[in-house]
Amino acid sequence: MIVREQKIALKKGTIGLISDTHGLVRPQALAALKGVDVIVHAGDIGKSEVLEELRKIAPLYVIRGNNDRDSWGKSLPDILKLRCGEIRIQVIHNVHDLAENTGADYDAIISGHSHKPGIQTRDGTLYVNPGSAGPRRFKLPIAVGKLRISGRQLEAELVELNV
Repeated sequence: MIVREQKIALKKGTIGLISDTHGLVRPQALAALKGVDVIVHAGDIGKSEVLEELRKIAPLYVIRGNNDRDSWGKSLPDILKLRCGEIRIQVIHNVHDLAENTGADYDAIISGHSHKPGIQTRDGTLYVNPGSAGPRRFKLPIAVGKLRISGRQLEAELVELNV
């Protein structure tokens, strides 16, 4: 398992959240992420071209999902531990793979995998799944997310895409 720690020079701003693109770069997703300071992709990218398109918008931080098995994906971390000023964020593809009590060490946990967008706070930790911006699965919405940071304050938003 590859775990990477990185600092992001962002004490105030917006992180765009995207996951489960499965090789599909929707123009609606790109439009929804326009203007963010950085982008986090929570895995199941599908094709390296997805990353190339996202990098045109903002600096990109990315993890490998369970379907990212091609050669380009093998060097990607399974877990990202990000530090944005005072904010600690862990990015993991499947939230069910979190080590027990990991949430207590982080201000936010970003995940994907389920394709189901959601925001919840548990024991003081913000959990955000931006859902899937790729092919529709079941009747779940197509969505991305945004995480706004201002000092120690976090605010998450889901953006359902009209597709």
